[in-house]
Amino acid sequence: MPTRFAHTNIVSKDWRALSAFYQNVFGCVPVPPQRSLSGDWLDQGTGLTNAVLEGEHLRLPGHGDTGPTLEIFSYKEMLDRPEPAANRIGLGHIAFAVDDVRATFQSLLEHGGTAVGEVVEREVPGVGLLTMVYAADPEGNIIELQNWS
Repeated sequence: MPTRFAHTNIVSKDWRALSAFYQNVFGCVPVPPQRSLSGDWLDQGTGLTNAVLEGEHLRLPGHGDTGPTLEIFSYKEMLDRPEPAANRIGLGHIAFAVDDVRATFQSLLEHGGTAVGEVVEREVPGVGLLTMVYAADPEGNIIELQNWS
């Protein structure tokens, strides 16, 4: 089978609340079943000891019934992390192409997200007009909202 993108994982303090945020703001749809996983196989695969997790996959919008998912899990034991920053080394953000950046940004804020930056527009030569903003979900994961016209 050729390589294809499958999912992105977010480890969440409260997987149910964070899942509801992505469903309400971006129209993500749960992909059953919800997961409740543990055992030697999970310890071996994750490199953890006594790993226990719960959560679910959400189908990302715009890619049909077999498209990639956002996997939101809460582990029984979790480590804190530094505050997110757009320029921190590692995975930086997830991006959603939206019809209306300002309206989606407002919805994100109304559902418990926060602003990281401000909505800006910039003509990118040879590509088009980009409207974009960086924001964060209720747990601080950075999200880019973008529209190209």
